[in-house]
Amino acid sequence: MNIQTDSKNKRQLPLLLVLVFSLFTACMTADMVNPVLPLIGKDFAASDAQAGWVVTGVMLVIAIGVPIYGRISDYFSLRRLYPLALLIFAAGSLVCAAAPTLLVLVLGRMLQGAGSAAIPVLSVITVSRVLPSGNRGAALGILAGSIGIGTAVGPIFGGLVGQLFGWPALFWITLVLLLALIPCAVCVLPGGRPGTETAKDRRFDLLGGIVFGLAAGLFLIGVTQGQAEGFRSLSSLGSLAGASLMTVAFVWRIFTAEHPFLPPALLANKGYLAAVLAGFFTMFAYVASLVYIPLLIVEVSGLSPGAAGLVLLPGAAAVAVCSPAAGRLSDRIGAKLPVTAGLLVMGISLLFMSTFAAGSSPLLASIGMLGLGFGVAFTNSPANNAAASTLENEQLGAGLGIFQGALFLGAGTGVSVIGAFLAARKEAGQDPLNPFYVLGAAPYSDAFLAIAVAVIIALVFSAGLQSRKQKKSSETSR
Repeated sequence: MNIQTDSKNKRQLPLLLVLVFSLFTACMTADMVNPVLPLIGKDFAASDAQAGWVVTGVMLVIAIGVPIYGRISDYFSLRRLYPLALLIFAAGSLVCAAAPTLLVLVLGRMLQGAGSAAIPVLSVITVSRVLPSGNRGAALGILAGSIGIGTAVGPIFGGLVGQLFGWPALFWITLVLLLALIPCAVCVLPGGRPGTETAKDRRFDLLGGIVFGLAAGLFLIGVTQGQAEGFRSLSSLGSLAGASLMTVAFVWRIFTAEHPFLPPALLANKGYLAAVLAGFFTMFAYVASLVYIPLLIVEVSGLSPGAAGLVLLPGAAAVAVCSPAAGRLSDRIGAKLPVTAGLLVMGISLLFMSTFAAGSSPLLASIGMLGLGFGVAFTNSPANNAAASTLENEQLGAGLGIFQGALFLGAGTGVSVIGAFLAARKEAGQDPLNPFYVLGAAPYSDAFLAIAVAVIIALVFSAGLQSRKQKKSSETSR
């Protein structure tokens, strides 16, 4: 028995390593250009808003692509789909590295997003298909840890390499990493068809996927334009109105199509919906913190972007170290308790940031980031585990695609909404909303307080997660 277990673990280790390094590369690449945007703008004589599309473009494509890749994985072998996504990612890196104009660079970044969008969702789907429920928590925790490290290392890597060798070097390095990963993925990813459906049952709802993509894309454009030009601007209001119409059309499609993009059964799955909504608001809070904590250090404390990025390292270390343990814990006791505890730690850390760290020593901001890292570690991988555990095998692709897409939508929404809120508080010049705040950076104190509200909303939705006892009883009744 032990020999069989050791053999199985040895087969799973190369697969896990490929998934971890792919996730790390994808997350690092998404964030590595943030510190070098001024260099890019200078090289192409572009405004800040124009250069910002180097970030906005890739996030837009990722948010749309994640759910679509999840659904496509129900129709095609992971051994074909995963390396193809890495190849598209590599092609985008090549275009970016050799880009002669800003437009080509933005298009290259969007091509990168078209490939990298597959990596988070297909990695989680791979683990969920290879490992049975009750044994996948630790693996999902390791994946979450690699995401945390990649997200935090990206700005530091981008700042150092971009400053020393120029921003194109970032994309050449990414290209080399991806070209090394592609043959490895071909060797270790599971092959075979995802299920046993008939050809009729395997029809892909292309129209539903297009409508969903339009809804997600217009929503992100709306909140991005809201940050840049105000939520009352025509571009923001028009995009948000279009997103609302596409959402209505998507819901109509769910209940009228023969084989809809999103199976209607998922909408009746309360535990799954609770995981999706809790994940959305968790990433709203976490990614907004990753953006505005370094900005606080640069604007208020006067440190360089590279030094400000180091403030994120304790949080990244906490995510990397604690995520596997949190995943294992969710296998044993269910996701509800770890997620609740993680969100409470996140909320306390943000209140600490709002009260003591905004405008004070960068060391206090680093302590706040450490608490956020611990909180996210005990929220993210258990929430992934909770979502996967509520799904039937034939629902994994669609369900985890929507779940992962919600995380990216939350991340993009959080950065834009909190950015607009921060700008409004700076312009208003009013007293801080936090009655206990006495320092000189009131707008940032207010911003962290607003982020804490998102955590409270996530905490409310987490009450709908299944407990271990509920999970066992539901499995027994099947």
